[in-house]
Amino acid sequence: MPSLAFESPHMAKGRIVCGVDEAGRGPWAGPVVAAAVILDTANIPPGLNDSKRLTEARREALFDPIMCSSAVAVGIISASRIDEINILRATYEAMQAAVRALSKPPTVALVDGNRAPSLSCKVETIIGGDGKSLSIAAASIIAKVTRDRIMRELDRQYPEYSFASHKGYGTATHAAALARHGACPEHRASFAPIRAILAR
Repeated sequence: MPSLAFESPHMAKGRIVCGVDEAGRGPWAGPVVAAAVILDTANIPPGLNDSKRLTEARREALFDPIMCSSAVAVGIISASRIDEINILRATYEAMQAAVRALSKPPTVALVDGNRAPSLSCKVETIIGGDGKSLSIAAASIIAKVTRDRIMRELDRQYPEYSFASHKGYGTATHAAALARHGACPEHRASFAPIRAILAR
């Protein structure tokens, strides 16, 4: 289970620590979303964990407690912007936007993974951080729930693609819908499966 083991040495020196994570790097459609979270260590919602290890219902149940007890911000980069600059740079832009939008500037950002964007504060990357750091776990939940809600809204706009069920990922259902209907404006034209369909 995640803990404050990575946060505590920084907080002991009076530093403000945020956790940063993203959702939506791999899908064929929709935005990439990053979240930055500064926990109140005296009021941490119980049950925080890597969003992938939680059910959708549990993630939704934790969303409001995190929002109410922590400083939280998100960055959302559209599919069209992803096509302009590539998914890695778009992910970095989303992380930068999230950290920039926090109500108080952090002095340290704990970022999930082994690569990180240039931020206005010290950056520490943690491989598998969403399962190790409570701050990153909280960010992973906020990013995932925010993106899932966006995909459910896009499902109402484009019901033929079943975005609510697969969230834009490359499932057989999604591939079949693309074969039938072609791509919509929310598809990432720079991704090979979408590019192949558009080339037809």
